[in-house]
Amino acid sequence: MQRGGPVRGEEEQRRGTTEHHLPSAAHSPLPVFIFPPGLDFYADDQTSHKQVLTLYNPFPRVLRYKVLSTAPLRYTVVDSEGLVKPNSCIDIVTRHRDISARHYGTTDKFRVEVWEEGGGRGAGGRKDITATLHPTKLAQRDRSPQVPLSWNQPPQVFSVRQGFPRPISSGLFSLYILVGLVSLVVLMLPLHGDPRSLLHENLHVSIIQKLVAAYVLGLLTMVFLQG
Repeated sequence: MQRGGPVRGEEEQRRGTTEHHLPSAAHSPLPVFIFPPGLDFYADDQTSHKQVLTLYNPFPRVLRYKVLSTAPLRYTVVDSEGLVKPNSCIDIVTRHRDISARHYGTTDKFRVEVWEEGGGRGAGGRKDITATLHPTKLAQRDRSPQVPLSWNQPPQVFSVRQGFPRPISSGLFSLYILVGLVSLVVLMLPLHGDPRSLLHENLHVSIIQKLVAAYVLGLLTMVFLQG
């Protein structure tokens, strides 16, 4: 098996079963905006065997991406490589296909590499995503650190952490949808100084505004997935 090979369906079956370690991604020249930062699979929860990674492109140019793994035989990744349009995002679906007791507590890594279309991968960026298989969702919850009593966390966050999702009221749901739409609009607006834009300069946004919009959209995605 090649080092850090892409996650594919049939290709890994013809390769070895040896796992590999990816080199460090600490110094990434191009920032990679992907959510969530880690994946947790639970053997007793079949719905968790499928996870979604959302990759954001807040830049005014097309980015190419590729997903690698330290254990490609354990996972299937839909669209493990492709393009992300400017000011857009895509969902990368991952599935754990080896739910067995011998892998309980094992943490693998996905690496998402991005680079500008037409450029070289060496000038791009990369980010590692952890993937851990747990025997039960309850056991993982019991091992998680306790939240200090002095921090008053929102009810919906509490329900997600404790595993007891509460129904979202219609008013709160409408607010989430509104905030999500605003974030999408901000991501689609051109950056300041973009000469190709036909919009008025007052409708141009900064890179910081795009990053905030991408972060908010990622939080909303987590709320809806966990709900």
